[in-house]
Amino acid sequence: MHRVMGLVLATLGALLIVGAVLVRTVVSGQVVKYPLSEHLSSQLRGTGVSYFSPTLIRPETGATIRVTSTVAGDPSAGDASTAVWNTATSLFDVTHGQPVQHSTRRVAFDRRTAELVSCCRARVPGAAIRQSALVGFLWPIGIHQATYQVFDTVLSQPRPARRAGSATVDGIKTDVFVEHVPPTQFGVQVLPGSLVGQPGTPAVKLPEYYTATNTFWVDPVTGAELSTREDEKVTLRDAAGAQRLLLFAGVLATTPASIRAAVALDRPARTELTLLEVIFPLAAGLAGIVALVTGILLARRRAGGEPGAAGARPGLDPAPAG
Repeated sequence: MHRVMGLVLATLGALLIVGAVLVRTVVSGQVVKYPLSEHLSSQLRGTGVSYFSPTLIRPETGATIRVTSTVAGDPSAGDASTAVWNTATSLFDVTHGQPVQHSTRRVAFDRRTAELVSCCRARVPGAAIRQSALVGFLWPIGIHQATYQVFDTVLSQPRPARRAGSATVDGIKTDVFVEHVPPTQFGVQVLPGSLVGQPGTPAVKLPEYYTATNTFWVDPVTGAELSTREDEKVTLRDAAGAQRLLLFAGVLATTPASIRAAVALDRPARTELTLLEVIFPLAAGLAGIVALVTGILLARRRAGGEPGAAGARPGLDPAPAG
């Protein structure tokens, strides 16, 4: 009987150990993913912003800018491995009560790694650009690298974002990643010469330059971006590299309300991931080891509780009591 019980326990222990490994390495990867259907909205805000108003055709200074970003998933276009989301971003000048800019984007990405993929009509409007690297507002589930390539929507190309330490956001410990962009040309603009100090020239074609330090606070467990700070400057320069017109200069940061909303969504996901990827595999693995060792010991014992063949001397039974 002891041998049978030992074999059963040893088998159960082995199954628990294998199950723990599979849950951690295989099941988690199949179950824990970014959703196909998602509806989110967040805001950034900046004060003292300077920009050139394309509507009023004049520079504005000291403005408070509100940036509203929305995400809407397209579940019919995605599948088990790829999600497709549509995004819209609007800049509004609160100080002067006027819109500044509006842009849209369609992204297709790996539901586990947040890596962009080319499919499903993914696009950046107005340009035939292949989107690659990380989405830009999503990060891999389970951060494990010190540097990630992130798609910069201004440059329309990947840029490195390097880990610069850690910080706590509303009680959640995050990894802080920073993207530094030195002055980089990303386009050209044609505008009247009068706007750049050349009143006698009807049209001037000038290169457009972008400089930025973008900081991201990311939950390393879920990959959720809980807060963002964008310190950006866009200018037009002449052939000598001198600034001819300031198009945008300011610091935009996620509002406290949007941070609270992001954290409220992140906490349950973080708990579920911890249970699935840490607590359950650990508990099952420990229980499996105990069951396996106990089973092996029982299987090696004879009926009556004596050691098995490895330590026995056949024929020497204990004398009966009394």
